[in-house]
Amino acid sequence: MATAKKATSAKLKIGTKTIDLPVFYGSENEGAIDIQSLRKETGFITYDPGFGNTGCCKSDITFIDGEKGILHYRGYDINDLAEHCEFIDVAYLLVHGKLPNEKQHLSFSKHLNHHSMLHEDMHHFFDNYPDHAHPMATLSAMAVSLSSFYPELEQTKKESIDMMVTRLISKLRTIAAFSYKKSIGHPMVQPRHDLKYCENFLNMMFWTPVNDYKLDPVCVKALNKLLILHADHEQNCSASVVKMVGSAEANLYASISAGICALWGPLHGGANQHVIEMLETILKRDKGNIKKVIERAKDKNDPFRLMGVGHRVYKSYDPRAKVAKQMCKDVLAKLGVNDPLVDLAQKLEEAVLADDYFQSRNLYPNIDFYTGLTYRAMGIPTNMFTVLFAIGRIPGWIAQWLEMKEDPDGRIGRPRQIYTGPTLRSFE
Repeated sequence: MATAKKATSAKLKIGTKTIDLPVFYGSENEGAIDIQSLRKETGFITYDPGFGNTGCCKSDITFIDGEKGILHYRGYDINDLAEHCEFIDVAYLLVHGKLPNEKQHLSFSKHLNHHSMLHEDMHHFFDNYPDHAHPMATLSAMAVSLSSFYPELEQTKKESIDMMVTRLISKLRTIAAFSYKKSIGHPMVQPRHDLKYCENFLNMMFWTPVNDYKLDPVCVKALNKLLILHADHEQNCSASVVKMVGSAEANLYASISAGICALWGPLHGGANQHVIEMLETILKRDKGNIKKVIERAKDKNDPFRLMGVGHRVYKSYDPRAKVAKQMCKDVLAKLGVNDPLVDLAQKLEEAVLADDYFQSRNLYPNIDFYTGLTYRAMGIPTNMFTVLFAIGRIPGWIAQWLEMKEDPDGRIGRPRQIYTGPTLRSFE
């Protein structure tokens, strides 16, 4: 990890006491005030609901500039990676810190294929889930169960870590496809040695004994791009959960399982599913009345909100959304799909971008606005959208977990609070 540049100190005055707090800058000139000694020297803590102004670590994985709409993985622009790489290349980049050469690419691909099968005893787990179980619930439970099937691995040895990383990236894709097959009552399809990562997933999802599924290069390319766009996003909710759990020295499987649960939330990874559900409701209930929808979104007394619009970090157009929007258009055109929800989404986006209410609040379409429409065109059901998000995000979670384990300043996560309850009461 690169050392952040040291700078001058900041002075904080509380009453008659003034203290100096170190100030330093990251490699992209992001400034930070080091408050580690604040409580010790003053008795005060900071109050920052949602941690929007709190840096929990130094990291060399992902850089985001929300005002300028910039996203880099290990220094590479997200547009370049989405255009020129396969997903496993980006996974390798995030975990190992560099893009693989041809030999490393082939070796990594081979290892992912080799570890793509599930232990036979794990197959019985699927029998005990009801058909209507959400795939995210299954994915989370199966992820933590992996630690029971591979207890011999020690998270302190590099070779053990590498094995856990490979198993997670490969097996969770298989678990996701099996979850889908279980939900529709179809026999599970085993991974194939002759297919690449994304090809294998699509084949496990859609091949049946009576339907000789043919892989479409358009869908394979789209899935690679979608997973790349989701691969990491700095200290977001799910990544923070992974690191919080990992800071207690829980194993990687348990940490990833917790991250999957966090991602499930509709304000996080679940948003892409809710975008489709919102568009379907607008089309059916509101007859596609965009003006009515916009007015409802602006009404403070109306609980309705536009899903897929606005972002906690981006105060300009989400750079991932630009790639996702163009990819959605390309996929629909090449597959010959005519989806009324796409037309509705485009009209809704135009209305948002033309309205001063949204622009003055820096509310732009984010990545969730178009990814679900692309998945839908590819034949992937709505309840699998967040699962695809999780598969893409696994390398990022792993990279964040590994970085946390190696951080010399790392400590168990333990936020403070401001107590507002009753003071000491006598017991009667």
